Amino acid sequence: MELLSIILPVFAIFAIGFIGQKYIGFETQTLSKMALYLMSPFLVFRTFYETAFTKTYVYMLVYTLVLCFVLIGLVYVISYFKKYNIRETCGVILASAFMNNGNYGTPVALFAFGAAGLDYAVVLMVIQQLVMCTVGIYYAAKGSPENDGVTSTLRAVVRMPILYGAIAGVMFQQLDIKIRGSMAEALDLVADSAIPTIMIILGMQLAKISLRNVQIEKLTYSLLLKLFVSPVIAYFITLYLPIDPMLKAIMILMAAMPSAANTTMYALQFGTEPDFVSSATLVSTLLSLVTLPVLLGILL
Repeated sequence: MELLSIILPVFAIFAIGFIGQKYIGFETQTLSKMALYLMSPFLVFRTFYETAFTKTYVYMLVYTLVLCFVLIGLVYVISYFKKYNIRETCGVILASAFMNNGNYGTPVALFAFGAAGLDYAVVLMVIQQLVMCTVGIYYAAKGSPENDGVTSTLRAVVRMPILYGAIAGVMFQQLDIKIRGSMAEALDLVADSAIPTIMIILGMQLAKISLRNVQIEKLTYSLLLKLFVSPVIAYFITLYLPIDPMLKAIMILMAAMPSAANTTMYALQFGTEPDFVSSATLVSTLLSLVTLPVLLGILL
Protein backbone atom coordinates (compact mmCIF):
# COMPACT_ATOMS: atom_id res chain seq x y z
CA MET A 1 0.00 0.00 0.00
CA GLU A 2 2.89 2.36 0.68
CA LEU A 3 4.15 1.90 -2.89
CA LEU A 4 0.67 2.31 -4.30
CA SER A 5 0.40 5.57 -2.35
CA ILE A 6 3.16 6.97 -4.57
CA ILE A 7 1.14 6.27 -7.72
CA LEU A 8 -2.37 7.07 -6.49
CA PRO A 9 -1.75 10.82 -5.93
CA VAL A 10 -0.49 11.05 -9.51
CA PHE A 11 -3.61 9.35 -10.84
CA ALA A 12 -5.77 11.54 -8.59
CA ILE A 13 -4.37 14.62 -10.32
CA PHE A 14 -4.86 12.95 -13.72
CA ALA A 15 -8.47 12.34 -12.66
CA ILE A 16 -9.04 16.07 -12.10
CA GLY A 17 -8.23 16.72 -15.74
CA PHE A 18 -10.11 13.64 -16.94
CA ILE A 19 -13.32 14.57 -15.12
CA GLY A 20 -13.03 18.22 -16.08
CA GLN A 21 -12.67 17.29 -19.75
CA LYS A 22 -15.61 14.87 -19.64
CA TYR A 23 -18.06 17.18 -17.87
CA ILE A 24 -16.88 20.69 -18.81
CA GLY A 25 -14.72 20.33 -21.90
CA PHE A 26 -11.52 22.26 -22.58
CA GLU A 27 -9.37 23.05 -25.59
CA THR A 28 -6.57 20.70 -24.62
CA GLN A 29 -4.34 21.63 -27.54
CA THR A 30 -4.22 25.26 -26.41
CA LEU A 31 -3.61 24.29 -22.79
CA SER A 32 -0.90 21.85 -23.83
CA LYS A 33 0.86 24.60 -25.79
CA MET A 34 0.61 26.89 -22.79
CA ALA A 35 2.29 24.32 -20.53
CA LEU A 36 4.92 23.50 -23.15
CA TYR A 37 5.79 27.02 -24.29
CA LEU A 38 5.11 29.17 -21.20
CA MET A 39 5.62 26.99 -18.12
CA SER A 40 7.93 24.05 -18.81
CA PRO A 41 10.83 26.26 -20.01
CA PHE A 42 10.95 27.92 -16.57
CA LEU A 43 11.03 24.54 -14.82
CA VAL A 44 13.83 23.42 -17.13
CA PHE A 45 15.69 26.72 -16.75
CA ARG A 46 15.63 26.45 -12.96
CA THR A 47 16.87 22.85 -13.02
CA PHE A 48 19.80 23.61 -15.33
CA TYR A 49 20.52 26.87 -13.47
CA GLU A 50 20.71 25.17 -10.08
CA THR A 51 22.28 21.84 -11.12
CA ALA A 52 25.99 21.81 -11.91
CA PHE A 53 26.79 20.44 -15.36
CA THR A 54 28.73 17.17 -15.06
CA LYS A 55 29.47 14.02 -17.02
CA THR A 56 26.24 12.66 -15.57
CA TYR A 57 24.33 14.67 -18.18
CA VAL A 58 26.27 12.87 -20.91
CA TYR A 59 25.42 9.51 -19.37
CA MET A 60 21.75 10.49 -19.30
CA LEU A 61 21.90 11.34 -23.00
CA VAL A 62 23.63 8.05 -23.81
CA TYR A 63 21.04 6.11 -21.79
CA THR A 64 18.12 7.81 -23.55
CA LEU A 65 19.50 7.29 -27.05
CA VAL A 66 20.54 3.67 -26.51
CA LEU A 67 17.20 2.75 -24.94
CA CYS A 68 15.26 4.47 -27.72
CA PHE A 69 17.13 2.86 -30.60
CA VAL A 70 17.19 -0.61 -29.04
CA LEU A 71 13.39 -0.44 -28.72
CA ILE A 72 13.11 0.81 -32.31
CA GLY A 73 15.30 -2.10 -33.42
CA LEU A 74 13.04 -4.58 -31.62
CA VAL A 75 10.00 -3.07 -33.33
CA TYR A 76 11.68 -3.56 -36.71
CA VAL A 77 12.33 -7.21 -35.83
CA ILE A 78 8.68 -7.73 -34.88
CA SER A 79 7.52 -5.88 -38.00
CA TYR A 80 9.72 -8.06 -40.21
CA PHE A 81 8.20 -11.30 -38.93
CA LYS A 82 4.64 -9.95 -38.78
CA LYS A 83 4.88 -8.34 -42.25
CA TYR A 84 3.83 -4.88 -41.06
CA ASN A 85 3.97 -2.10 -43.65
CA ILE A 86 5.89 1.17 -43.09
CA ARG A 87 2.85 2.97 -41.65
CA GLU A 88 2.14 0.16 -39.17
CA THR A 89 5.80 -0.11 -38.18
CA CYS A 90 6.05 3.63 -37.52
CA GLY A 91 2.85 3.50 -35.45
CA VAL A 92 4.27 0.74 -33.24
CA ILE A 93 7.51 2.71 -32.87
CA LEU A 94 5.61 5.78 -31.70
CA ALA A 95 3.71 3.69 -29.15
CA SER A 96 6.69 1.68 -27.90
CA ALA A 97 9.92 3.66 -28.02
CA PHE A 98 8.99 6.91 -26.24
CA MET A 99 8.04 7.08 -22.57
CA ASN A 100 5.88 9.60 -20.77
CA ASN A 101 8.52 10.85 -18.36
CA GLY A 102 7.30 14.44 -18.50
CA ASN A 103 3.79 14.75 -17.14
CA TYR A 104 3.86 11.28 -15.56
CA GLY A 105 7.41 10.16 -14.82
CA THR A 106 8.58 13.47 -13.35
CA PRO A 107 5.88 13.67 -10.64
CA VAL A 108 6.32 9.96 -9.81
CA ALA A 109 10.05 10.57 -9.35
CA LEU A 110 9.22 13.52 -7.09
CA PHE A 111 6.85 11.45 -4.92
CA ALA A 112 9.22 8.48 -4.79
CA PHE A 113 12.65 10.13 -4.48
CA GLY A 114 11.99 13.71 -3.34
CA ALA A 115 13.61 16.92 -4.62
CA ALA A 116 16.86 15.21 -5.65
CA GLY A 117 14.88 12.75 -7.77
CA LEU A 118 12.96 15.61 -9.35
CA ASP A 119 16.18 17.28 -10.55
CA TYR A 120 17.29 14.10 -12.29
CA ALA A 121 13.82 13.52 -13.73
CA VAL A 122 13.62 17.03 -15.21
CA VAL A 123 16.96 16.62 -16.99
CA LEU A 124 15.79 13.26 -18.37
CA MET A 125 12.54 14.94 -19.42
CA VAL A 126 14.44 17.55 -21.44
CA ILE A 127 16.55 14.91 -23.17
CA GLN A 128 13.51 12.74 -23.87
CA GLN A 129 11.60 15.70 -25.29
CA LEU A 130 14.48 16.46 -27.65
CA VAL A 131 14.58 12.82 -28.78
CA MET A 132 10.80 12.78 -29.28
CA CYS A 133 10.76 15.99 -31.29
CA THR A 134 13.48 14.63 -33.58
CA VAL A 135 13.38 10.84 -33.78
CA GLY A 136 9.67 10.71 -32.84
CA ILE A 137 8.58 13.25 -35.42
CA TYR A 138 10.80 11.59 -38.02
CA TYR A 139 8.94 8.30 -37.63
CA ALA A 140 5.56 10.04 -37.43
CA ALA A 141 6.34 11.81 -40.70
CA LYS A 142 7.85 8.67 -42.25
CA GLY A 143 4.56 6.85 -41.70
CA SER A 144 2.48 9.63 -43.25
CA PRO A 145 1.53 9.89 -46.95
CA GLU A 146 3.67 13.04 -47.31
CA ASN A 147 6.75 11.38 -45.73
CA ASP A 148 8.33 14.78 -44.90
CA GLY A 149 10.60 13.53 -42.11
CA VAL A 150 13.66 15.76 -42.35
CA THR A 151 11.87 19.09 -42.84
CA SER A 152 9.34 18.43 -40.06
CA THR A 153 12.06 17.29 -37.66
CA LEU A 154 14.22 20.39 -38.17
CA ARG A 155 11.20 22.66 -37.79
CA ALA A 156 10.19 20.94 -34.54
CA VAL A 157 13.67 21.19 -33.02
CA VAL A 158 13.90 24.92 -33.73
CA ARG A 159 10.51 25.48 -32.09
CA MET A 160 11.31 23.43 -28.98
CA PRO A 161 11.07 25.92 -26.07
CA ILE A 162 12.52 23.70 -23.37
CA LEU A 163 15.76 23.55 -25.35
CA TYR A 164 16.16 27.30 -25.00
CA GLY A 165 15.25 27.08 -21.31
CA ALA A 166 18.02 24.54 -20.80
CA ILE A 167 20.56 26.63 -22.73
CA ALA A 168 19.65 29.77 -20.78
CA GLY A 169 19.93 27.90 -17.47
CA VAL A 170 23.41 26.63 -18.31
CA MET A 171 24.50 30.10 -19.45
CA PHE A 172 23.24 31.79 -16.29
CA GLN A 173 25.04 29.19 -14.19
CA GLN A 174 28.33 29.37 -16.08
CA LEU A 175 28.31 33.19 -16.13
CA ASP A 176 27.43 33.20 -12.42
CA ILE A 177 24.38 35.42 -12.95
CA LYS A 178 22.45 35.50 -9.68
CA ILE A 179 18.65 35.45 -9.51
CA ARG A 180 17.44 36.75 -6.17
CA GLY A 181 14.49 38.29 -4.39
CA SER A 182 11.20 38.76 -6.21
CA MET A 183 12.64 37.47 -9.49
CA ALA A 184 13.59 34.16 -7.83
CA GLU A 185 10.12 33.96 -6.27
CA ALA A 186 8.47 34.56 -9.65
CA LEU A 187 10.66 31.88 -11.24
CA ASP A 188 9.76 29.39 -8.50
CA LEU A 189 6.07 30.21 -8.84
CA VAL A 190 5.94 29.39 -12.54
CA ALA A 191 8.33 26.43 -12.31
CA ASP A 192 6.44 24.84 -9.41
CA SER A 193 3.10 25.21 -11.21
CA ALA A 194 4.35 23.46 -14.36
CA ILE A 195 4.20 19.89 -13.04
CA PRO A 196 0.61 19.89 -11.69
CA THR A 197 -0.57 21.73 -14.80
CA ILE A 198 0.87 19.22 -17.25
CA MET A 199 -0.49 16.37 -15.10
CA ILE A 200 -4.01 17.80 -15.32
CA ILE A 201 -3.58 18.28 -19.07
CA LEU A 202 -2.60 14.62 -19.48
CA GLY A 203 -5.84 13.67 -17.72
CA MET A 204 -7.71 15.83 -20.23
CA GLN A 205 -5.89 14.21 -23.14
CA LEU A 206 -6.71 10.72 -21.86
CA ALA A 207 -10.39 11.67 -21.65
CA LYS A 208 -10.41 12.35 -25.39
CA ILE A 209 -8.88 8.99 -26.37
CA SER A 210 -11.21 6.24 -27.54
CA LEU A 211 -10.60 2.51 -27.85
CA ARG A 212 -12.40 2.08 -31.14
CA ASN A 213 -10.98 -0.47 -33.56
CA VAL A 214 -8.37 -1.69 -31.09
CA GLN A 215 -5.70 -3.77 -32.84
CA ILE A 216 -5.10 -6.37 -30.14
CA GLU A 217 -2.00 -8.02 -31.57
CA LYS A 218 -0.06 -4.82 -32.21
CA LEU A 219 -1.26 -3.36 -28.91
CA THR A 220 0.02 -6.43 -27.05
CA TYR A 221 3.47 -6.14 -28.63
CA SER A 222 3.60 -2.43 -27.83
CA LEU A 223 2.57 -2.92 -24.20
CA LEU A 224 5.10 -5.70 -23.67
CA LEU A 225 7.89 -3.55 -25.09
CA LYS A 226 6.90 -0.40 -23.24
CA LEU A 227 6.03 -1.71 -19.78
CA PHE A 228 8.18 -4.83 -19.43
CA VAL A 229 11.03 -5.05 -21.95
CA SER A 230 12.00 -1.36 -21.73
CA PRO A 231 12.87 -1.33 -17.98
CA VAL A 232 14.86 -4.55 -18.41
CA ILE A 233 16.90 -2.93 -21.20
CA ALA A 234 17.35 0.16 -19.01
CA TYR A 235 18.62 -2.01 -16.16
CA PHE A 236 21.36 -3.50 -18.34
CA ILE A 237 22.29 -0.06 -19.70
CA THR A 238 22.72 1.32 -16.19
CA LEU A 239 25.08 -1.52 -15.28
CA TYR A 240 27.69 0.08 -17.53
CA LEU A 241 27.15 3.70 -16.46
CA PRO A 242 29.23 5.17 -13.58
CA ILE A 243 26.31 6.96 -11.92
CA ASP A 244 24.85 6.97 -8.43
CA PRO A 245 22.22 4.37 -7.40
CA MET A 246 19.37 6.88 -7.22
CA LEU A 247 19.86 7.95 -10.83
CA LYS A 248 20.05 4.30 -11.90
CA ALA A 249 16.74 3.63 -10.19
CA ILE A 250 15.15 6.69 -11.78
CA MET A 251 16.40 5.68 -15.23
CA ILE A 252 14.83 2.23 -14.86
CA LEU A 253 11.64 3.81 -13.53
CA MET A 254 11.44 6.26 -16.45
CA ALA A 255 11.89 3.39 -18.92
CA ALA A 256 8.79 1.71 -17.46
CA MET A 257 6.58 4.74 -17.98
CA PRO A 258 3.62 4.34 -20.36
CA SER A 259 3.58 5.60 -23.93
CA ALA A 260 4.19 9.33 -24.27
CA ALA A 261 1.11 11.50 -24.78
CA ASN A 262 3.01 13.61 -27.33
CA THR A 263 3.23 10.65 -29.69
CA THR A 264 -0.57 10.68 -29.93
CA MET A 265 -0.42 14.27 -31.14
CA TYR A 266 2.31 13.38 -33.63
CA ALA A 267 0.29 10.43 -34.92
CA LEU A 268 -2.77 12.63 -35.36
CA GLN A 269 -0.79 15.39 -37.06
CA PHE A 270 0.80 13.07 -39.63
CA GLY A 271 -1.94 10.44 -39.91
CA THR A 272 0.34 7.63 -38.71
CA GLU A 273 -1.93 5.05 -37.05
CA PRO A 274 -3.57 7.64 -34.73
CA ASP A 275 -6.23 5.26 -33.37
CA PHE A 276 -3.65 2.61 -32.50
CA VAL A 277 -1.16 5.06 -30.94
CA SER A 278 -3.84 6.75 -28.83
CA SER A 279 -5.15 3.36 -27.68
CA ALA A 280 -1.63 2.32 -26.64
CA THR A 281 -1.24 5.56 -24.66
CA LEU A 282 -4.49 5.05 -22.76
CA VAL A 283 -4.10 1.33 -22.05
CA SER A 284 -0.42 1.58 -21.04
CA THR A 285 -1.27 4.45 -18.69
CA LEU A 286 -4.01 2.42 -17.03
CA LEU A 287 -1.84 -0.71 -16.76
CA SER A 288 0.96 1.32 -15.19
CA LEU A 289 -1.21 1.61 -12.09
CA VAL A 290 -0.32 -2.06 -11.57
CA THR A 291 3.17 -2.31 -13.07
CA LEU A 292 4.77 0.77 -11.52
CA PRO A 293 4.08 -0.10 -7.84
CA VAL A 294 5.66 -3.52 -8.49
CA LEU A 295 8.73 -1.92 -10.05
CA LEU A 296 8.98 0.66 -7.25
CA GLY A 297 8.88 -2.21 -4.77
CA ILE A 298 11.98 -3.63 -6.47
CA LEU A 299 13.81 -0.31 -6.81
CA LEU A 300 13.15 1.24 -3.39
